[in-house]
Amino acid sequence: MAFESLSDKLQNIFKNLKGKGKLSEADVKAALKEVKLALLEADVNFKVVKNFIKSIEERAVGEEVMESLTPGQMVIKIVNEEMVKLMGSETTELTLRPQNEITTIMMMGLQGAGKTTTTAKIAGQLKAKGRKPLLVACDIYRPAAIEQLQVNGKKQGVEVFSMGTGHKPVDITKAALEHAKKNDFNVVIIDTAGRLHIDEGMMDELVEIKDNCTIDNSVLVVDAMTGQDAVNVAKSFEEKIGIDGVVLTKLDGDTRGGAALSIRAVTGKPILYVGMGEKLSDLQQFYPDRMASRILGMGDVLSLIEKAEQVVDEEKAKEYEKKFKKAEFNFEDYLEQMQQVKQMGGLEEVMNMLPGMGFGDKLKGAELPDEKAMGRVEAIIYSMTPEERRNPSILNVSRKNRIAAGAGVNIAEVNRLVKQFEQSKKLMKQMSGMMSGKKAKRGMFKFPF
Repeated sequence: MAFESLSDKLQNIFKNLKGKGKLSEADVKAALKEVKLALLEADVNFKVVKNFIKSIEERAVGEEVMESLTPGQMVIKIVNEEMVKLMGSETTELTLRPQNEITTIMMMGLQGAGKTTTTAKIAGQLKAKGRKPLLVACDIYRPAAIEQLQVNGKKQGVEVFSMGTGHKPVDITKAALEHAKKNDFNVVIIDTAGRLHIDEGMMDELVEIKDNCTIDNSVLVVDAMTGQDAVNVAKSFEEKIGIDGVVLTKLDGDTRGGAALSIRAVTGKPILYVGMGEKLSDLQQFYPDRMASRILGMGDVLSLIEKAEQVVDEEKAKEYEKKFKKAEFNFEDYLEQMQQVKQMGGLEEVMNMLPGMGFGDKLKGAELPDEKAMGRVEAIIYSMTPEERRNPSILNVSRKNRIAAGAGVNIAEVNRLVKQFEQSKKLMKQMSGMMSGKKAKRGMFKFPF
């Protein structure tokens, strides 16, 4: 996960600061030196780091902090505020015209950054918001890219306009805009060709499209795993084409996070979205304040609530609460909540958003079930009859043997699951009083595993 190493280091630095009573100027400077090293190791641009540390030092080495009752906390607050400022302060969205007009979005980027998949992801998000998008296949050099766009477009329920590989991208774009006008599409998203590196031919094609068609959003897709190269690519595209925003992909991978912390400061352009996985739903709006909060181990409860609200409606949450109170929770509910956690990005993703758990050592040390273990649990529950799922108390030895054989597991795993389930029910009943109706409405339900 991106930022994991940086988050661990920063949290350790701040833990030491919070452990002290009064802070001297030397304490603050020593801590900031460690912060500087951690940021450089995370592949954050050197000039960005220098200015970032300078801004913090100017605020932290002052009477307000030194005389504070909790100087360590004050320093962390300042670091958080400066990190938010570094990544853009406010959330930036795509510029969309009114519904009765056509908004054009030109997607750009190097080959391998995930541009074509991201194009389809954005189309899906806009469709969910009530727009009627049209995807345009302008990568005339890779027939596989056209096919990929068509496959993903079909999955998203979005039409793809293609003229094959025998026409110039600017002509395909013009024809697509005419098609959009005649068929009431109000968003046209152009998937342009990527190269393995920046070259003149690539840039000329993009300039030609911008010169001959009205482009409302020029969006650059960059691979976060390439670190400073991603920042350099963004800088080149901004100078030669002009960009309105950036999408950072593969932020769920083994990346140090430097691109996310550098790109706004170097290019002056906002990060619009971050790609957090390969599924077409794995695209998140970029919130600078929430990202800073997660990096510093403060969690991201707002995003967690939003994810929960997407998969659990208000009535369902109330129903769960009633079941918890009466200890009527059964294996069908258990299975349903496992599916909901998957829809929210998995248990690790959920845990990452909790204060004190994000990206860090606590999460690594926690005994969380992996995907395989959760798959075995699902197999065991699916091997039960509907009656057994609804009434686990009837599970005797012969039934458990049959379930184990059906799921392809040892009976010990079935026994373990039943035992954990019974413990969960008791715990849920005890905790039910702690959960207010208001929280239930917000989708803050409990996961019993």
